[in-house]
Amino acid sequence: MRREHSRSELARKLAPFTPSPAVLEQVLDALVAKKQLSDERYAELRARQLARKYGAARIRLELKAKGVGGEIIERVSVAGELQRAASILQRKYRVPAASREERARRMRFLQQRGFSHDTIRRLLSSADTD
Repeated sequence: MRREHSRSELARKLAPFTPSPAVLEQVLDALVAKKQLSDERYAELRARQLARKYGAARIRLELKAKGVGGEIIERVSVAGELQRAASILQRKYRVPAASREERARRMRFLQQRGFSHDTIRRLLSSADTD
């Protein structure tokens, strides 16, 4: 395996090659028992990869789309969202916003990346005072 997979993702990939769904479930259960397949491990690694570029909402959406359970999604750490948003904004825009239009453009950019409204407001209001 080149990367981690969620249980549902691996089931989808292996389904065409198994004679029945029962056999597929047995194979997946065996992989989980050997600790070769773990939704928690997948969620942690994927969240870490996505955190470089996206906010908590986008990470939750991505994990849910891959079939990770809701309780695992909530356990995955999304702490430090303000710092992540600040670093992403700094990489994209080198200078502070000069106008209201530029500030609105930056707000939309961060919203599309999945950052919460509170985080965006705190970040841009602190940038205005700097």
